Parts: sequence; structure tokens; C-alpha cells
Amino acid sequence: MHYSNLCDDCGVDTRRDLLRLVMGQTRTSQSTLARFSGVHQPSISQFLAGSIDISDEQLDRLLCCMGVRLQVVHHVVAAELTRTERRSWRLHRELSAQLNQRVFDAWRPRLLKNLDQVRVSVQGEPHERNLDKWARMVGDGDLRAVRRALTGLDRNSIELREVSPFSGVLAPELRASVLRSAPMATASTAWT
Repeated sequence: MHYSNLCDDCGVDTRRDLLRLVMGQTRTSQSTLARFSGVHQPSISQFLAGSIDISDEQLDRLLCCMGVRLQVVHHVVAAELTRTERRSWRLHRELSAQLNQRVFDAWRPRLLKNLDQVRVSVQGEPHERNLDKWARMVGDGDLRAVRRALTGLDRNSIELREVSPFSGVLAPELRASVLRSAPMATASTAWT
């Protein structure tokens, strides 16, 4: 998300930066903003320092106290992935396309066995923590969380896929086909 209706090229990319910018432009101190908004000044200070985060709704509430509103503009951007991360994402996305509750239930014993095998060969954080996350998702049958991990482009999903229990689940021919298919959007792709 890009937060800037105050100026088109002000370089504001985070809620914290936007609040700081508006506070500066309106000459509003933390204590004054706290008085107007009812938000405790230490909370505002922690937010500006980056030690806590707030939602768009909370930010809009603070901005309203300074006479402006938040307008969130969504821009589509290609994910910046390494070649290995992109290949892994494409394979896992194909797994997600085949996944339904019946298939998941059929795959579950293999996934749990794969988790045990991966656990033997992997050590250190975040891999051990991510294996625990996979074990919870698979063990609980949380199909929704599994789909997010298989297709997500956030750093957490990428790291989860590094220790994926889905090894050997795709048929070799399908796996080869997915890897041969046309590349997906790259960071240099222009979206309009």
C-alpha cells in the first residue's frame, strides 16, 4: 500500500511515516494528538518508534484529529522472489490447486511422515519453528492455513515452503510440467 494523498512523491510507504509527516505538517505534538484522540501518548510514541503497529482504521482516527483522512491506494506489484523461491511457489501453488478436504485427508499420513523425515535433516531457527507450524496445520487439518502457506508471497510463507512436507506428492510428470511452463510475473513487470 502506498499512503500519500498529501503529496504524490513524498516517499511515504508506512503508516508510521505518514503519521510522522502529518504531525510535522500540522505541527501537532504527541501530547496534543493524545489529548485530541484519547490515545495515550506512550502508545503514539511506541508507534512512531516502530515498536508497535496500528491498523489503517486506527491511523485514520489519529489523522482525523489533525484534519485529514486516510486514503489507501492499492498498487499491484510483482513479488520479488529468487529463482528458487519462485520455482517453489509455483510447485506449491499447483499443490494448492489440487487440494480439497478429501485430497488433504488422503495426503495427511504422507505429510506427517515427510515432516518427521525433514525434521531429522534440518536444524536451527526458523526451520524448526516452521516445522512445528506445519505439524500444527497438518495435524489440525487446517486446510485454509495450509493453502495460505502454499501460495503466500510473504516472507513467512516463503520460509515455510523451505521445509515443506509436500515433497513427493506431485506426480513427477506434473512437477516437470509446472517447472517448464512460462515464467510468472517478475519484479520488472509493469502493472497498470
